[in-house]
Amino acid sequence: MQIENAPTLTVNKPESGAAQSVVANGIWQVHALAECGAIKTIGATLASLKDDSSVQWDLSQIISLDHIGAQMFWNAWGKKRPAQLNLDPKQEELFKRIEAAGKVQLPRTRPNRLTWVMVLGFGILSFFEHMHGFIGLIGQVTQDMGRFLRRPLAGPWREISANIFHAGFQALGITALVGFLIGVVLSYLSAQQLRTFGGDMYLVNILGMSIIRELGPLLAAILVAGRSGSSITAQLGVMRVTEELDAMLVMGISHGFRLILPKVIALAISMPLLVVWTDAMALIGGMVSAKIELNLSARYFIQKLPDAVPFANYIIGLLKGAVFGMLIALVSCHFGLRIKPNTESLGRGTTTSVVTAITVVILADAVFAIIFTGVGF
Repeated sequence: MQIENAPTLTVNKPESGAAQSVVANGIWQVHALAECGAIKTIGATLASLKDDSSVQWDLSQIISLDHIGAQMFWNAWGKKRPAQLNLDPKQEELFKRIEAAGKVQLPRTRPNRLTWVMVLGFGILSFFEHMHGFIGLIGQVTQDMGRFLRRPLAGPWREISANIFHAGFQALGITALVGFLIGVVLSYLSAQQLRTFGGDMYLVNILGMSIIRELGPLLAAILVAGRSGSSITAQLGVMRVTEELDAMLVMGISHGFRLILPKVIALAISMPLLVVWTDAMALIGGMVSAKIELNLSARYFIQKLPDAVPFANYIIGLLKGAVFGMLIALVSCHFGLRIKPNTESLGRGTTTSVVTAITVVILADAVFAIIFTGVGF
């Protein structure tokens, strides 16, 4: 379809050896260039003239010219005005702007040789900021605990009960499965080594000490940190995104008393019980594996276990469970309250919470190992 005043480009090649001339006509605007479908042919023609500096350009017959059309000429000219150019006075200002824009250069950024120092510094500052907030959270929970002890009837019993159900009862399945499998694996590997030296009877000692004192509390804490810790952080994060936390402050409801304290108390109660449950399932798994590998009867295993594991190890395991539970709840609440009202921060905060909770649990377990070095052996 022929369009009125369509953009055209006429190339005149004189035979006398003189420089060729290019005359542009019509409307050189983006809608005209697109509608007539000549933008490819015109672009090819301009590209063929790009390296010829002797061409005479006549743009005075163009009816209207916009930035797109002018940029096509500017690119064909090699981003500089040709020596022989005839423009309409109305077009002069447009090409001046294009020429001025081409001369603008962004400042070259010098390579920052202190980048790693800055990253380290920001990391240290972020660490101390989190430590300050975490210590403040512990102080707030301590104050709320004092308030709860002074007026126990007005305490958040329903929230505590709900958190015990979600963090404790609903975690029985996964902790039982993983504990049983860990007991089977540990018993099988230990039996392989003990059989070589004829020390089959010491399998009960190895399983009892390792599971009751170390693996049981640590395994339960890691599972709870990944399962319940992420749930706590996500719950508080969603409340931040939906502005429920702000609504609670407007209504005069304390975050610490109604949200954080119940979770800390619930995990402090649930974790020792989960430790006992995980220990039992891991020992059952070890007992089954010992029966298959070393033909040790379950009766012998149960009779030998109290003598192989001193009672102090049970107390240490329960104490670890309570401490680990409170640490997981505090870390999860800390990162949950710091989530910003957007989904990206919610996902990143939940991931950071789980990783930090597991790391804190392992560090606390190392502290327990140092403190109780000579206890329970």
